[in-house]
Amino acid sequence: MEELSVVIPVYNESESLHKLHEALHSALKTINMPWEIVYVDDGSNDQSVQVLESLAAEDQEHTLVIALRRNFGQTAAIAAGIDNTQGDIIVLLDADMQNDPADIPMMVEKMQEGYDVVSGWRVQRKDTFITRTLPSRIANGLISWVTGVKLRDYGCTLKAYRREVITGFRLYGEMHRFIPAYAGYVGARIIEVPVQHHPRRFGKTKYGLERILKVILDLLTVKFLISYGHKPNYLFGGPGMAMMALGTLLLAFLVVRRVVTLVSVFDSPFFPVSLMLMYMGFQSILMGLLAELQVRTYHEAQQKPTYTVRRVINGPVEE
Repeated sequence: MEELSVVIPVYNESESLHKLHEALHSALKTINMPWEIVYVDDGSNDQSVQVLESLAAEDQEHTLVIALRRNFGQTAAIAAGIDNTQGDIIVLLDADMQNDPADIPMMVEKMQEGYDVVSGWRVQRKDTFITRTLPSRIANGLISWVTGVKLRDYGCTLKAYRREVITGFRLYGEMHRFIPAYAGYVGARIIEVPVQHHPRRFGKTKYGLERILKVILDLLTVKFLISYGHKPNYLFGGPGMAMMALGTLLLAFLVVRRVVTLVSVFDSPFFPVSLMLMYMGFQSILMGLLAELQVRTYHEAQQKPTYTVRRVINGPVEE
């Protein structure tokens, strides 16, 4: 039987934790599968750790608490939670109770229909429009366009994943929001479903406009890893060949002009430009070849395949 793990990063949310735990129990006891709740305290400086310790003591059967040494950020906390889960299905949820645990059973049902990722969509979002909702909509459109995985609410933490589509890569920076893009890259079946969203009742928001720059930088990294992570020479080699070709054509033009009009090749400002283009193109191709060697070393040294398998039909039975 499949098992369910709910991973919850916690940072200064002591006021909401008891109500959250009660709501989780009410929702998860309706699911016909074993389940666990994994809280990850991300270096809180309020009473969150003490509250989590009491919850773990009262509910030893279902509750696991991981306390990080300092504040590493939401992405690192999520990664720590995933690394310590047992479930075949992993649900991510914020601790502020703006997302409703009552939506989890519905999302698990969708998973059982054959989906690998069920992503929450806050249709009626209860946040400030200018500082939260509007930047989020812009970011969602940008991420969908760049990654090719079309979601209307990348920022909604409430998402359900099959373990096999999220455990083949490491999470850094603010990259937790890009997990669906990584999952789509390995061929995951993704669906977006409307979920409830409530106004914040406890604590303070941890998000601000300063996150926009971080998201853009991480998006560039994600685009590179998804599109060129296995074939970096396509990124470096293509522009390199184009620059070499342009430099060669420019130099050929100068030589032909010298023969026809007797104008000196070396006196033309286009001469150093053509040499620079040829040199930069050659350097770019060399960078692509070096990146190819690194990628091959990475895969071969760790015996990582360049493909992913959904299932094997009539294959050998594992004992």
